[in-house]
Amino acid sequence: GDLDKVVSLLLSLSGRLARVETALGRLGPHASAEDKVALREKQRLLVAQLEDAKELKEHMGRREEAVGAMVARYLPPEHLQDYQHFVKMKSALITEQRELEEKIKLGQEQLRCLHESL
Repeated sequence: GDLDKVVSLLLSLSGRLARVETALGRLGPHASAEDKVALREKQRLLVAQLEDAKELKEHMGRREEAVGAMVARYLPPEHLQDYQHFVKMKSALITEQRELEEKIKLGQEQLRCLHESL
């Protein structure tokens, strides 16, 4: 459960940061300084939050290793391999799912912007 939450947090922050950076890139020369400052401040905060989330993921990785070592003492080798495979695949699948969801959101936002610009 914690892994799902941290992966979701990382991908959410990454997606939000990408959208802010896209918005910064779309600002024209006539954009107000206030808009630019607001977006840059949002970008700075998202970068800091993303770094914090990465540290949290590293902490979870260390905790996962400790749990894995404890589980290894109680499971026979074939069950331990199944457990390790399950944990690895769950993480990979959660990451892939969240990345796809973020790509869909980003694509929808870009499509909306294209429609508005036409």
